[in-house]
Parts: sequence; C-alpha cells; structure tokens
Amino acid sequence: MKKSVLVVVAHPDDEVLGCGGTIAKLAREGHEIVVAILGEGVSSRYDKRAAADEELVERLHEESRHVAKLLEIKDLLMYSFPDNRFDTLPLLDIVKLLEKVINELRPEIVLTHHGGDLNIDHAITHRAVLTASRPTEDHPVREIYAFEVLSSTEWAFGQFRTRFNPNVFVDVSKTIKLKIKAMEIYGSEIRQFPHPRSRQALESLARYRGSTVGLEAAEGFELVRTIICN
Repeated sequence: MKKSVLVVVAHPDDEVLGCGGTIAKLAREGHEIVVAILGEGVSSRYDKRAAADEELVERLHEESRHVAKLLEIKDLLMYSFPDNRFDTLPLLDIVKLLEKVINELRPEIVLTHHGGDLNIDHAITHRAVLTASRPTEDHPVREIYAFEVLSSTEWAFGQFRTRFNPNVFVDVSKTIKLKIKAMEIYGSEIRQFPHPRSRQALESLARYRGSTVGLEAAEGFELVRTIICN
C-alpha cells in the first residue's frame, strides 16, 4: 500500500545524511516522499545573518533540488529560518508552519531529527515536529521516527537527552551508493575522511547499522511513537 511520508529537517543535506538511503528505497517502492527543509543553511558562517552571501544560499538550495530529483522526492519544500539560530525564534512559529504543512499533505509517516543532537536547530526541529503532530482525533500522522545525522548526533555524546538508540532498521543495501552520490552533490557540506560527513564515514555507518541486524547496509531510526488503528 502506497504511503505518504514527510521528512522534516533543519538544513540542506540533513535529509541525505539522516535518511537518504531510506528516501530512495521508499521512492522506488512507490511511496510519496515530501521533504521540508526549514533553515537556509548558510548564514551561521557569518558574524551577522545580513552578511550572508545570497549566491551561496541559492547554490546550496539548487543542490537540494538536484538531490531531490536524484532521490525521486515528490516535492521539496524550502524555508528560510536562520541557520543555527532556531533558538532565537518562538517555537510556535516553527510549529505553526509544520502544522500547515501536515494539514495540507496529510502524511502518515514523519521522519525527523533526534532530540538529543548537538546542533540546536536539530533539537528544536524534533520538538516542533512532535508538537505539530500531537495525536488528536483524526490527526493523519501515525508514525514518527528519529534518525541520526553524522557530525551532530554522535557529537552530543548523549549529554543533552537520551542517547540515540536505534530500534528500527531500514535495509539500504541497494541505495547506499545513491545516498553517497546525493551527498556528493552538496559540495560545500561533504568533507574528507576522517570527518564524519565524508564518503567513507557515511558508508561505514551504514555497514555498521546493517551488521547489527544481519544486513549489508542499513539506516537506523528510533521509533518515537506509532498508532495502530483498526
């Protein structure tokens, strides 16, 4: 049965790092994937947000569009919340945006950041998703999963919330190479090994997660909640 899946991330490239292999797998199986990227992803590199290079912002967003095409994402929603400054915004502003998106798309499944990530935007995105997905009567979201993002989840060292503890694993043996190819499109974000956002680290994590459950490669998720209906 075809399902509607919403992926909510803080920055361009998080969708690839966190669940790029799963996105590609689900798309190949005929499920409808929409990705919402909340932040512009660049301005934290400057002392003042107003000083951010608009050409660099547009280049990053163009890379996101190329990634969406490669992974067969049905629709890409891009917003402009300030990079690494989500904590300067009222949480309600982010929640209201996500409520609008959810009401329009009616997704059954939501994938998003883990709440214990080092990156503040990731943690706030997680909380905003949970708030916007409150399980009221007739709410469409039945399942919420949190993923890990290399260079954020592991760098928190479990200090800000419970450590990421994957208990759902998606076989990405046939899509891990596509995930890495998608990450390579983000030329300003991928790094050389031993940085965790390197090609080698991405593949190593997938092989490790896969070996945990007898697969060649996998992406790990933490089940936040699921609602089983008649």
